[in-house]
Amino acid sequence: MSAETTDQLPTFETARKLGLLPDEYDRIIAILGRKPNFTELSIFSVMWSEHCSYKNSIIWLKTLPRDTTGDAPSRMLAKAGEENAGLVDIGDGLACSFKIESHNHPSAIEPYQGAATGVGGINRDIFTMGARPIAQLNSLRFGNLALPKTRRLLKGVVKGIGDYGNAFGIPTVGGEVYFDDCYNINPLVNAFSAGIVETGKVAKAIAYGVGNPVFIVGSATGKDGIHGATFASEDISDKSTEKLPAVQVGDPFMEKLLLEATLEVIATGYVVGIQDMGAAGIICSTSEMSAKGEHGMDIDLDKVPTRQINMEPFEILLSESQERMLVVIEKGKEDVIRQIFDKWDLNCEQIGVVTDTGRLHFHRYGQLVADVPADDLVLGGGAPQYEREYREPAYFQEFKKFSIDSIPDVETAEVRKVAEHLLSHPNICSRRWVYEQYDSMVGTANRSTNAPSDAAVVSVKGTDKSIVITVDCNSRYVNADPEEGCAIAVAEAARNIVCSGGEPLAITNCLNFGNPYVPEVYWQFVGAIKGMKKACERFNTPVTGGNVSFYNQSSDEGPVFPTPTIGMLGLMENPDYRMTLGFSQPDDLIYLIGESKNDVGSSEYLYSYRGVKGSPAPVFGLDEEFTLQSLIKEIIREKLVVSAHDISDGGLFVTLAESAMAGNVGFAIETDHRFRKDAFLFGESQSRVVVSVSRKKQAEFEAAVQKSKVPFSRLGTVIDADFVIDEDVVFSVADAKELYDNALGKKLQA
Repeated sequence: MSAETTDQLPTFETARKLGLLPDEYDRIIAILGRKPNFTELSIFSVMWSEHCSYKNSIIWLKTLPRDTTGDAPSRMLAKAGEENAGLVDIGDGLACSFKIESHNHPSAIEPYQGAATGVGGINRDIFTMGARPIAQLNSLRFGNLALPKTRRLLKGVVKGIGDYGNAFGIPTVGGEVYFDDCYNINPLVNAFSAGIVETGKVAKAIAYGVGNPVFIVGSATGKDGIHGATFASEDISDKSTEKLPAVQVGDPFMEKLLLEATLEVIATGYVVGIQDMGAAGIICSTSEMSAKGEHGMDIDLDKVPTRQINMEPFEILLSESQERMLVVIEKGKEDVIRQIFDKWDLNCEQIGVVTDTGRLHFHRYGQLVADVPADDLVLGGGAPQYEREYREPAYFQEFKKFSIDSIPDVETAEVRKVAEHLLSHPNICSRRWVYEQYDSMVGTANRSTNAPSDAAVVSVKGTDKSIVITVDCNSRYVNADPEEGCAIAVAEAARNIVCSGGEPLAITNCLNFGNPYVPEVYWQFVGAIKGMKKACERFNTPVTGGNVSFYNQSSDEGPVFPTPTIGMLGLMENPDYRMTLGFSQPDDLIYLIGESKNDVGSSEYLYSYRGVKGSPAPVFGLDEEFTLQSLIKEIIREKLVVSAHDISDGGLFVTLAESAMAGNVGFAIETDHRFRKDAFLFGESQSRVVVSVSRKKQAEFEAAVQKSKVPFSRLGTVIDADFVIDEDVVFSVADAKELYDNALGKKLQA
């Protein structure tokens, strides 16, 4: 949009180009009592975008549980949407702030900066709460790895995450990477961060107190990221590369300075409110803080430090330049904040004051350039809310028609071939090529590096506690059945935390879907919310917030698989509960806890080895899952097992292989002839965990499991160096590790 447009009142055509609907344009006129000027129209366009207002999703998001239920005491110190991130009490006067967000569209056109600024933004959400970040995760989805574009995007995203996170000094302790053709055009880049704060030192995103000064701190404001929120609220197309300026540019070293200065100024006790400038920049921070505090602001845009001369008012307001904060400080304490930020060599400029008008007045060159009511701009205020039409897609019933009898079972001689396919598949093989580019040990809090577990375990310094964190979603399951698939994602996240020795507490989510105006896409979204709701209620894991990312689709490829990524926080009170997934000693016994099924639905085996793309989600029951997890927690705390590893991608065989490779040992098992061999070894039916048990604990272990009524069976034993199934050697551990560890790197060199 040209700067000249600001000289005249815009028409609806201008509004349409900014992403506004006809009735929204009329609504703006009604709110203002006049036609908006271009700056005001730009303000409404970003604040009413899906990315900022959740206008197409908030009605359903409100149905999710926001607090603990029943007799369990509430740990929620901030409910979903109340603050920059979720906040959960972990005891002893401490709280954990955590959140996950997407940076999909920017990463699709500029993968390095798109991913890097995603990491920067999510960490700012955490330390704006007054919490010091201690761990990061990421959930990544890419297209076909055989495509040069996919390899370029993967390399750029991973380098962006690594360079920013490593320089910022926060360890990346885990995550997930998946590949499917549905992500060829539109990759998904979801970043998670968690930090620790004393409960009495939490900062809030609010503005109040007439006359209190408003400061902008951190980096100068440039033209990068303008209309980034609008860009994130439209489909990817051939013209998306023309919007490269909508991608922000990050500086991790500046962010490190901002982290220390922010925590120091919060510690003074003089901060009234503080908010990160992420999506929509200054206008988002000023409007959300003012609306929450039921106040207004007078802002002089001339005082905003800028990187370019003669920036237009809308450019200053909408810029998403990184490493910036808006701070409201107590009147009379201006010198305190200036001295702190001067010490850290950061910009710190008073740009306005808090008023009691409820309106935002923006001035430029002595002229009033925008006058808008704060509450009408924001989620929960006057921003529009829609419930879109939704319709079950035709494929859903077709997928249900799949019968396992339509494919041949694997013969004994074929087991190695399937095993080789799975261990080398990019959705299952080691992501070593990725994680070796991340610093996982900076801060010396990561307890998972040398003893891998299903979830990351990170020490809370100065206590015996650890947070246990994971990100999980099998989007193939969700595509097959959104409600069951999303419930499985929550259950698997909880299962991973339990198998690592933790207690699940709460979740954050990153909801990645296609265009919400497509009824079949919105049906997927609604189903996923229903599945998340019932699973979170069963596990008593409230939803603390997160991110909705619609429009993940292209005109050529259609929508991505519905991908509701679940970021879950757990707590480990005692370090003795720490559990590894690796087998330890030869002659330990291997057990399956939970019951196998004659089911290969939506498994990697069925999808990529047999080539069957349409099938139901795996067999799953919430009550069965809850009972299983209760048992796993008990036997870990009673020290009855040596290792625990849940069965997920690749089925039982992959779980056994990963446990064996982690301990550099082998296994010998017998298949259960009540089931087809492919279903038993490679099916992904849920609510199953593989554990190893020392012989001296065998009787005590079996008694505990029998008491619980959870089905279990002895599979075999840990042995020295081979993978043996029904007395046939499938792999040596050395050959399996060579295949598993290096497959991804070799594919990237192809």
